[in-house]
Amino acid sequence: MSFADAIDGTIVDVDDGQMVTGTVVKVDKEEVLLDIGYKSEGVIPSRELSIRNDVDPSEVVSIGDSVEALVLTKEDKEGRLVLSKKRAQYERAWGDIEAKKEADEIVEGPVIEVVKGGLIVDIGLRGFLPASLVELRRVRDLQPYIGTTVQAKIIELDKNRNNVVLSRRAYLEETQKETRDNFLNNLKIGEIREGTVSSVVSFGAFVDL
Repeated sequence: MSFADAIDGTIVDVDDGQMVTGTVVKVDKEEVLLDIGYKSEGVIPSRELSIRNDVDPSEVVSIGDSVEALVLTKEDKEGRLVLSKKRAQYERAWGDIEAKKEADEIVEGPVIEVVKGGLIVDIGLRGFLPASLVELRRVRDLQPYIGTTVQAKIIELDKNRNNVVLSRRAYLEETQKETRDNFLNNLKIGEIREGTVSSVVSFGAFVDL
């Protein structure tokens, strides 16, 4: 075996759409270089690093990090291997999200953007939380939610349209019902409880326990 053959034997082969794992060897504002054992280093454009818009690559990865990425194209017009960390994360997240939807479980993540009509929540992919479903009552100012972590139910899921719609209100209603049911189940006849009078009407008073 020649030296060239030996070298070729250590080079991995890749195809478009394949998941690969490599080590970050360079980070700059425009792109990240990833060594995956291919004949050339893979390039992750900054727009393909995160589901968050306009991120600084140095805030997402560091030199020496192990990163999973999806092969977008084995060879672009400049002969480069182009990868996407964002798409790899997206593919992994869909399986988890579909399983949670099937099991009627909640999802949790930080609010990363205010957009027209609602919020974007990072749940491994971009989940849309409509303004009308953020609280039990509609909220006018959504800006204070940026950076906060929210829990929500998945009410719509369409991978073909890249559409995930969430409802925090559904989660709050479910939690509120469980709390109310537990409270009522633990009440005993003759038991004394302290409370605050919330309103007075002609036939009596409402007390908040």
